[in-house]
Amino acid sequence: MHRIIQDLEQRQLRSDRPRFKPGDTVRVHFQVIEGQRRRVQVFEGIVIKRQGAGARETFTVRKQSFGVGVERTFPLHSPKIEKIEVAAIGDVSRAKLYYLRGKVGKKARVREVQRRGPLSSADAVAACVEDGTQAEPDAETAAEPEQPEQQPEPEAVAADEPAAEESEPEAETEEAGAEAPRV
Repeated sequence: MHRIIQDLEQRQLRSDRPRFKPGDTVRVHFQVIEGQRRRVQVFEGIVIKRQGAGARETFTVRKQSFGVGVERTFPLHSPKIEKIEVAAIGDVSRAKLYYLRGKVGKKARVREVQRRGPLSSADAVAACVEDGTQAEPDAETAAEPEQPEQQPEPEAVAADEPAAEESEPEAETEEAGAEAPRV
């Protein structure tokens, strides 16, 4: 008998749900039936808890609507949920975020995880220098001769053109043997 119940529950589980945890900001697209009409309502907020397991698993989403806190609990595997989108990944250290209920405005925010996109070429070079590894030259940089180590780093040169004009008087003072004052 126990095996039959497990099989029924297993068929009801939906595999198209994204992975999310408490602290994440999600958009839940939920079907609302009003009489004969069906429409999709989007509920966006912070997940404050997940509970249960299997077909009975639920999650609660909290948002501020016109200064009033609104919470809604959704069954995770409900057929009325069209899709769930994870808008932001939160950085929290608790499983239940009930403390957000007592906070309003900026205090009710959750810190987001710093996601880092692809490295720029300057970041890649700096990372290689720190690691002690050799960076592969790009097609543009391979044609250029190596610069002496006394030159500023590529980030500083590419920052602004007026910075290059300021470095010229420093070069003259270095030739005279005096140390240039730092600005």
